[in-house]
Amino acid sequence: MSHFTSEDEALLQSMLRQLLQSVKEKITGAPSVECAEEILLHLEETDENFHNYEFVKYLRQYINNTVGSVIEEETEKCTSAQNQGEVSGYDTLVQHVTKKTRESKEYREMMHALKNVMMVVVESLINKFEEDRMHNKEVDSKTKKERQSGYYTDNCSDSDSSFNQSYTFMSQEQLQLLVERLDPIQPKEVRQEAVETLCFAPPSDILNSESWPNLRKHLTMSLSDPDGTFSEKILRFYAKTFSSSPFNMTREVYTSLARHLELYFLSGEYSLRISAGLDVSNTDINRLLKKVRLLNEYQKEAPSSWIRHPEKYMEEVVESTLSLLSVKHESSPAVSPDFLSPVYFLALLDIKAVWFKKWTHAYYSRTVVLRLLEKKYKSLINAAVQQCLDYFEFCKAAVNKNSGVSDFSQQHCSDKQNFSYTGPELQYVCFVHSLCLLGRLLIYKQGRNLFPVQLKNKKDSVSITDLLVLFTQLIYYSPRYPKTALTMHTDSYSPASLVMEILQVFCDQTGCAAECLYKDAVIDALLHPVQSLLSGTEVHINCLETTLIEVADTLARIAAVEDGLSLLLYGENEKTAREDSPAAVHVIIQFTKKLLHDDISLLSGSEILPVVKGAFIFVCRQMYRTCEGLQMLIPYGLHESIGEAWKKTSLLSERVPTPVTAVDSTSSVSLESKNITGAMNDCVNYMFSSLSKKIQTNDYEEFGNRVIVTQIATTPTGAVALQSSGFIKALVTELWALLECGKDDVRITQPKSTPVEPIDQSCRKSFLSLINLLSYPAVFELLSKQDIPNKPIYSLREVPTDIIDIIDRLIILNSEAKIHSLFSYEQSHIFGLRLLNVLCCELNTLLLLETQYKVSQVLLTAQEENVTETSEGPGDFIIDGLSVERNHVLVRINLIGGPQERILPLRVLDKGSDPYPWPMFSSFPLPKCYLAEIPRKSEFRQDKDLDKLLSLLKSPEKQTGWRESCRKQFCKVMKARPDIISGTILAELIEKFVSHLSESRSDCYFSMGNYKATDADVKTESLSSVQQLGVEMTVRYGKYLNLLKENAENGLCFVLMNCEKFLKQQQRTVESPLCCLQEHCAGYDWFASSVFLIMSGDREKTFTFLQRFSRLLVSAFLWLPRLHISVHLPITTVESGIHPVYFCSAHHIEMLLKAELPLVFSAFHMSGFTPSQICLQWISQCFWNYMDWSEICHYIAICIFLGPDYQIYMCISVFRHLQQDILKHTEAQDLQVFLKEEALHGFRVSDYLEYMESLEAIYRPMLLKDMRNIRVQNT
Repeated sequence: MSHFTSEDEALLQSMLRQLLQSVKEKITGAPSVECAEEILLHLEETDENFHNYEFVKYLRQYINNTVGSVIEEETEKCTSAQNQGEVSGYDTLVQHVTKKTRESKEYREMMHALKNVMMVVVESLINKFEEDRMHNKEVDSKTKKERQSGYYTDNCSDSDSSFNQSYTFMSQEQLQLLVERLDPIQPKEVRQEAVETLCFAPPSDILNSESWPNLRKHLTMSLSDPDGTFSEKILRFYAKTFSSSPFNMTREVYTSLARHLELYFLSGEYSLRISAGLDVSNTDINRLLKKVRLLNEYQKEAPSSWIRHPEKYMEEVVESTLSLLSVKHESSPAVSPDFLSPVYFLALLDIKAVWFKKWTHAYYSRTVVLRLLEKKYKSLINAAVQQCLDYFEFCKAAVNKNSGVSDFSQQHCSDKQNFSYTGPELQYVCFVHSLCLLGRLLIYKQGRNLFPVQLKNKKDSVSITDLLVLFTQLIYYSPRYPKTALTMHTDSYSPASLVMEILQVFCDQTGCAAECLYKDAVIDALLHPVQSLLSGTEVHINCLETTLIEVADTLARIAAVEDGLSLLLYGENEKTAREDSPAAVHVIIQFTKKLLHDDISLLSGSEILPVVKGAFIFVCRQMYRTCEGLQMLIPYGLHESIGEAWKKTSLLSERVPTPVTAVDSTSSVSLESKNITGAMNDCVNYMFSSLSKKIQTNDYEEFGNRVIVTQIATTPTGAVALQSSGFIKALVTELWALLECGKDDVRITQPKSTPVEPIDQSCRKSFLSLINLLSYPAVFELLSKQDIPNKPIYSLREVPTDIIDIIDRLIILNSEAKIHSLFSYEQSHIFGLRLLNVLCCELNTLLLLETQYKVSQVLLTAQEENVTETSEGPGDFIIDGLSVERNHVLVRINLIGGPQERILPLRVLDKGSDPYPWPMFSSFPLPKCYLAEIPRKSEFRQDKDLDKLLSLLKSPEKQTGWRESCRKQFCKVMKARPDIISGTILAELIEKFVSHLSESRSDCYFSMGNYKATDADVKTESLSSVQQLGVEMTVRYGKYLNLLKENAENGLCFVLMNCEKFLKQQQRTVESPLCCLQEHCAGYDWFASSVFLIMSGDREKTFTFLQRFSRLLVSAFLWLPRLHISVHLPITTVESGIHPVYFCSAHHIEMLLKAELPLVFSAFHMSGFTPSQICLQWISQCFWNYMDWSEICHYIAICIFLGPDYQIYMCISVFRHLQQDILKHTEAQDLQVFLKEEALHGFRVSDYLEYMESLEAIYRPMLLKDMRNIRVQNT
């Protein structure tokens, strides 16, 4: 049945006619052709008799006969493939068979034949319709027309659109006759009949005919016909043309309608005035509104298609529109300002100027619109600006008089249905349209180039800043409903809401915000209500609380962006304060503090006062999330005000935790702990709740949340809070699900692919989260004195919930039960070993894990068991993924040394005959190949600069500027011959320099106390196991460097024991659940060990030096145990367990990093890691394992000679050295791993000394001031 006979055609025609007759009522009830089409397309769903129609039965039988065999064949093939597991689980049987059938030759032939016959059938029906209409024109024309208005479609892309509707096809002669009959000089009856015929003609034929230009003129003139029925039929033809013709044709119809309206508004018969109002129920006005509405509907639809046509077509439409809207302004000056221009009618129909939004959305059309506005129709922009100014003046006058405002708001916001508009209501509608148009215009650079504008009644031109100030003032001067009376409808058209929408869009556009919002005048306007409340002046503002919330919302959006924050902190001219008024930050903080203290009488008793407080606290949070912002806020003690308000709220009611906490930057964590320690748990609970609910945030907030978690985890209180909140449990559970269980929604028919990387991509995020979490302070709180479970049996369903479980199940696999409990033993164990490798890069963590869990012995035993079996006994080590990982970890944790002092085996196999050249071992000592040879020291040559420095240090009398002279001379030596500042020379230099400073009262920061070293009871057994292991590692490293002799252990134990006793005299007793505060020193003393090596193992010289050194400010930052639970720190700081190195040094490192190396700072933020955590690790262990011994000596020397702030400059220099690597590893998403595992290759302190000096020149005053403020202030 591939071809149709004439009988088939006749049968199809009869059946199609029957179908259309059956659905006649549904089609005739459709409001438009599109709706009729939808009814036919969905007939099967809506008509219960669908399958009983003869036409449907015929088609079904025809399809079955033609492609039935194809369907059966494909079904069999698909079923067979599915049984064998070859078909993807995502393809259903129906989808697969349908796809194959549609691609078959039989289907294509069937559709071609069906389309051809249906075209003939439809054409026959149309011809029959024409005959019937001519025979019975008066009775049947409408019925037949509606019955045939539905059209047939076969869903083929090449369907002929000529059959989409029922039309009367006309020849050129008939069209010419039609044009003549529509001539305005013809009698009314002739024109009426002609327009009837016109409505049945295909618009495409009309528009493509030679007679169209003349017809267009006649139609334009006829639209003004006093007979409303006649002009309405022409509008119906226009509407039909718009909906069914392409843009290249409809543009002429549109310009015809626009030209008619323009002529009408310019004609003498038009005399409407604004003051008289507008009655839309009036027939003439209603007819005019219909014309404008048709114009507006086309304006909103045209942009979707005009890009496919020449630009000149679009330009015709745009210019005709702008010409119409400019009627009032291009006419003679005699025209009254009371003239009701076309803009008012357009505003009534499209109050938010959606047409302009669509026209300017795409660059293609926006360029044309803005070019025409600039060259010919700038008066439109002037009028819009004038409209906003007039409305603002009205509002301001009404507010100042305290009268009329409420009434006016009721007038233009009334919910009652009304058919007339008063003059003020028309003005308001036009104002809203103008406001939305200007708001859209300013988004684009070309639109902003139209400013400033010069208004007729204003001497000065209006700039963008003037306009933004005006918009801002509308927020608090414009009338609005009270909050309780607002409805969604009225609020969406209130000036304040509209302005807020515009400002929000500006905030999201970088270029727009910089040119429009980031101006002092705009910020001053925003802060006007705040300034008034602070100064106590009289406030004339509608709905004060709502206004303040909206102001705070805008300020928060501005502060969320770098340039906006800079504006709030320093003013428009970056980092230079304005003389006439303080920077916005000071006003905002002072107002927020007053709010928190309930010190603003106008707001007292307000129901939404807590919302106002929260809004302004959020603005402050956006500022103090950065280091420079926090620096500005600290002097105001905002954290104390927040703490007091929090305590007050917690006493009044059962509190719901809120994120009002200073945890957005490093030292803000310390402020939180020092002042509102109890809030930490609530803050972490809130944050965990938000994260677990997966609340959608923008990219900045998402990265920010990860950064906050990292910063909190670097503090003892934060680590405990993360544990108690359930955050760690959720993290571990999620990791286990990814590592061992896989996703629940993956079909069993698709087994998980074997990971290529050591850590699978799916687990990488959890891996990095664990690294961020497990800094030493967190490890100590979570693992100190915690035993490994080591259960005899583990259920396969037993899921770890804590860090100790992760160590037990993934790292310390010392039993068959643990191994058999893992589904993916090798992958999971490699994950654990990689995690262990990163953790052990922090030497304090290494000592803790080694002493508590004997990690080295567990790994050695595993290596010993991983050998081939031979008849002669154990054979060679089996080289596999696990043995290679274990070998790397064993070398790392048992060797101390910088980049040139130890050699770490790679964790990849080489190509060739020897894939793994690194020797494995199962017992100590390590193979010597992992120790690099110490380069021979160059022969010491006399140096004049060094001699001068030594003579300065030996001189008993210290002339004025002695310390500065020593500094300069030291820098000179460091730059010229850094290699000589080592060994005994370095020991002598720092010993004499510290000795002199400790004797000067002005240079001493701490009191020394009375303590004499004693050798009694100082034995190795007296030290903790962690200290003992630290001594062994230090001595082993010292011997490798040829700095220590035999029995050096006793000397180092002497130093450590006496240091502990000496510092204990200056420690306070603290009752706290924190583990770190229950120890005399939470970690090993790496600085004392470094000094011991510098002094070549001389215990007396070492301890004497440390005693003197303890009096200097620099000791607080170089020697971390110096201030552990010290009486020199405020009790709140001690109770937090946070060291000054973290809340002072690391805080300033982040601040300087943002200013000096913005790319590096951004890289850290994007990775969710923090510079403060890695810097705390470097400083805590004196850069051991990260730098060679000579560079460690130089680091200690420059901090002692040049000042404690050089510790900060040192870290900035390291980041500068690593900048390219940091950017590369951020992109690879392993920045944390890189920074913790990799030594600082190629970094030399002397190379960056000049850079550090340049930093000192800029930042020293601020840094030293903060460093000196760590101590308890004498009051």
